[in-house]
Amino acid sequence: MHIKDLDLNLLRLFNEVYRAGSVSRAAERLGLTQPAVSQGLTRLRLLIKDPLFVRAPGGVKPTPKAVALAEAVQGALATLAQALSESSGFDPRSSQRLFRLHMSDIGESRFLPDLMAILHRLAPGVRVASRPVAHSELADALDSGVIDFAFGFLPQVKDTQRTELLRDRYVVLMRAGHPMHEGLRRLRGAPLLKALHQLDFVAVRSHSDTLRILAQTGLQDRLRLTTEHFMVLPSIVSATDLCVVMPGNIARGFVESGGCVMVQPPFVDRDFTVSLHWSHRFEGDPDNRWFREQVLRLFAAP
Repeated sequence: MHIKDLDLNLLRLFNEVYRAGSVSRAAERLGLTQPAVSQGLTRLRLLIKDPLFVRAPGGVKPTPKAVALAEAVQGALATLAQALSESSGFDPRSSQRLFRLHMSDIGESRFLPDLMAILHRLAPGVRVASRPVAHSELADALDSGVIDFAFGFLPQVKDTQRTELLRDRYVVLMRAGHPMHEGLRRLRGAPLLKALHQLDFVAVRSHSDTLRILAQTGLQDRLRLTTEHFMVLPSIVSATDLCVVMPGNIARGFVESGGCVMVQPPFVDRDFTVSLHWSHRFEGDPDNRWFREQVLRLFAAP
């Protein structure tokens, strides 16, 4: 098919059916009749040469072709919406804007609770989706509008706008009452690093920076458990003698909740900076600018 053959309204219709998982619910959102939506889908199916949706309990289910198409369609519609909103400004009270964010699971636990609280108060219709992207693809994803912002320690990401949010350092979290805690607390410098070789560790497979710290310190042989998810770590640490290398800002929250303590070894490259990244292309976009202001107000260090 050629783009000249495509009615862009069909893409809006497709996107609503995809999001709603139902032709009837999509019709309600679009202010159309169900037969009109079905007719539009038929036209698009003929152009795409794919069924796009099949019947499923409670609605419809997208085909693999539709899943692949949805990402491109949503990105294109978001870009159009941004272009059209630039001249009219951003009204947080009435906006239904979806902001797509790159952040790790540690970032989600650090930023999302406070961020969602202020968005609920100031912009109740605004939606947020966390979507991790490979670091090598982040700059392109920001420029193309696939994501709007990236949070994190991302020194390899170049050619973006960025601003520092906070400075942090890697620490070791262990359970309160760990048999080695008192001895470690009395040590400093190289003796403390050496003593870590008597500990056993748990790590998250996707957290390359913590794995790097373990490797730099020669502790990779002390790794006894590797998991997929960050949020299980505190319960593992509290219930065992396993320890974890993690950012101090997050570790302090677990210490304050009780059951855990932390030590601060002088790891190589233990200090790092968490920044907010966005694209030069959207520097002047009112939606983007408003969202940045809220993030900076909440998290930027004085």
